[in-house]
Amino acid sequence: MTPFSPRYALRRAAGPLAAAGLLAALPLAGAAAPAQAADTPVFTLGGPAETALHPYPENGRPKSSTVGISLNNPSEDEENGGFGGDFTLTFDLSGVAGVADVKFDGEANPDCKVTGTKAVCEDWGIWPGLQGAADLAVTAADGSESGDTGTITVTGQADGATFTPFTTRLTVGGPDLVMERLPFRTELTPGEKQQAPITFANRGTRDADGVLLTLRYSRGLDIPQRYSNCEYTVDDPDQPDFGSTTALCSVAGAFEAGATYTLATPLTLEATERAYYDTFLYRIQENSAAQRASQRAGALFERGTGAVLKAVPVTKGAAARSTDLNPRDNQQEADFRTENTADFVAYGDQVAGPEGATVKADIGFRNEGPAWIGHIRSGEDVATVDFTVPQGASVIAKPERCRAVTADGKYREDQTSPAPRYTCDTSMTVRDGSGLDLPFELRVDRAVVGASGAVTVRNTWLQNPALPFDPKPANNTAYLVLNGEGDGSGGATAGGDGGSGEPSTPPTSAPDPGKSPSGTPGPSASTTSGGAAGTTGGSGGGLASTGSVALIASGTAAAALAAGLVLFTAARRRAARHA
Repeated sequence: MTPFSPRYALRRAAGPLAAAGLLAALPLAGAAAPAQAADTPVFTLGGPAETALHPYPENGRPKSSTVGISLNNPSEDEENGGFGGDFTLTFDLSGVAGVADVKFDGEANPDCKVTGTKAVCEDWGIWPGLQGAADLAVTAADGSESGDTGTITVTGQADGATFTPFTTRLTVGGPDLVMERLPFRTELTPGEKQQAPITFANRGTRDADGVLLTLRYSRGLDIPQRYSNCEYTVDDPDQPDFGSTTALCSVAGAFEAGATYTLATPLTLEATERAYYDTFLYRIQENSAAQRASQRAGALFERGTGAVLKAVPVTKGAAARSTDLNPRDNQQEADFRTENTADFVAYGDQVAGPEGATVKADIGFRNEGPAWIGHIRSGEDVATVDFTVPQGASVIAKPERCRAVTADGKYREDQTSPAPRYTCDTSMTVRDGSGLDLPFELRVDRAVVGASGAVTVRNTWLQNPALPFDPKPANNTAYLVLNGEGDGSGGATAGGDGGSGEPSTPPTSAPDPGKSPSGTPGPSASTTSGGAAGTTGGSGGGLASTGSVALIASGTAAAALAAGLVLFTAARRRAARHA
């Protein structure tokens, strides 16, 4: 089966684990008390609307195509939104009798069997999100002819759940649209423009009646033209995505088998002032209402008002039978690196309260640009906020993405009781004008006038804490001041504009350097080292850093406490989602 997410492997292993009694603590919906009818989960089956089959050859074995069937659990609750029960998928193959032969790869689909015009797959556990359900290997049937077509309907069944069925169409022969790779310049400067003469070929067995050109470019790139036969959407700025623009362009015409086409007027691809790491995806498919709906994926699109985007033939050829009916060659991508910078500015806070009181503090950082920063390919977190708790205080509530570490920055097994230090990872993108806001609640255990804790935004790799894109490291540190005097120095703007490259004004008093950076060790602030094992991050995900850089002021000078700190990382998945 085709994995759509890292949960897939766990789902495949869930059967034997359940038998061994190792899933007793797994928070799955199916493991809870029986749900009421109104709470019955509804899972959606999906896959390609239509698949073209290689015509049955005169000699040799027929070439197969793959139809990937997906299963979507719409729950957004990663911890408790799973379904922990057996389920069955049934495939009605009667509609493709004489058109196609269907089977499953025994190694990839060990629980799937075909009997006559029916196939059945049995499995266990449906995690939140989109995941692979089954891969069908399909070939044109002996005796079939080009143009023969039929459908396969997939249904699901499970106690305590409902499945939305799915129907896919198989057709013998068809267009095979192939996108050619463009020789882009990939090392750019802000404002640089280059032409993108999109070129594609039809290597199939019949003409394509119109094509759908999909363009997707990340936040630092732009295509200034807005064509009237294209519709556009931009990622929701409140979502941790790449801030990408997607254009769907319906290009009319009969695109002949054996011919190659290019745009009548090349596109213009521009690296904007906020470009840094960016990517451009360009894909060609046969146009249809179903294909457009699939590409829209429920997002709101706005039609352009400019000229009509057209494609013209470069070469023409005979419509020869081809064995290159391959949807994987419909798409190309290019990655760009723009010489640019982003200024990450830390901010702290100033709070006060008597002994025994609970105070709320807001700390974090802002990206003052000009560039946005996104690790599109690796999916790694962009940065880490490293927070040292002020002397005499204990953290009693923290953001979910933050992890407790020991005073010397090592892994801490205990994540429930107060700790002397916390590290909080960003996501894999930080947009210009955005950042990370981290609300903490602290208890004042002992009143210390002007106690302070450093708030530093740094690289996730402690051994190399500098942010490679940030030309103003001095403002990467601010302070949380507890019971300070005068106007304090809590924010990134204290004593300056925050974006000037100067550090936040240091606090007027600081903990004794000979003691724990978060105050005298005690029940409220554990300083024991947890072991040397790695640990994953919080909800921000990704290569977690469990070390810290604590900048502690002594008088009017700031000293760096960096020695002996260790970074522990845990691998995360990239993001990337399948288109």
